[in-house]
Amino acid sequence: MMNKFRNNKSNKNQGIHTIFGQHSVRSALQNDKREHIELIISKNQINFAKKYESTIQKITILAQNEFTRRFGNENTTQGVVLKTKDFARPVLEEFIKVESKKTKSVILILDQVTDPQNIGSIMRSCALFDCAGIIVGKDNSPELTSSLYKSASGAAEIVNYIRVTNIRRAISYLKKNNYWVYGFDSSKNKNSKLNFSQKSVLVFGSEGKGIRELVKKECDEIMQINTKKNLKYEIDSLNVSNATSIALYQFYST
Repeated sequence: MMNKFRNNKSNKNQGIHTIFGQHSVRSALQNDKREHIELIISKNQINFAKKYESTIQKITILAQNEFTRRFGNENTTQGVVLKTKDFARPVLEEFIKVESKKTKSVILILDQVTDPQNIGSIMRSCALFDCAGIIVGKDNSPELTSSLYKSASGAAEIVNYIRVTNIRRAISYLKKNNYWVYGFDSSKNKNSKLNFSQKSVLVFGSEGKGIRELVKKECDEIMQINTKKNLKYEIDSLNVSNATSIALYQFYST
């Protein structure tokens, strides 16, 4: 019987990924779960390549103008591009089997957050605040893209990115595994005191739309991060990556 959460591609190598930026590439090269194809560098970054000669067999050095022609401005790539295969990532049940053994555990669910840079930034916060996994709906979320890897600054190597078919069913499964589910909604009228269960799921929606109603109904509790809204200039909500960082910090600190 096919597992109802399983994405058939989620636990297999997804072909060749392109990663750029020195921090992201360095982290990927240090990940012994990966199979690397090629490290491509601008001539300006020869010293970077020398550090990893034993890690990857094929290193290609390009003149600066050729590198720019192929990969764009070095302000974005920092003169370093890695072609590498993704590694096996757990499906939801595999992840929870390990995670549920912890005394204290927090998991993020992002409902229709589609910006790769936002998700990359959120991954970085997860790495810093000991959150091991992000769950997203596979129909409304990006794959692991180059910009996501760059924004994550290495966190994509350690934070599980789990794409499921149905977020509501995923929440139900998490509840059965003793997680309490908190939905964050900036339109909630009263302030919230952020007190979390030892095993918590934090659900955030896309900027503007927020959490979908059908997902919100599955949450055990709806919360709001306390802010002072500026109605004159219509500054009334946090960027989703900032909001997740605040909530994760609060969980980590308690």
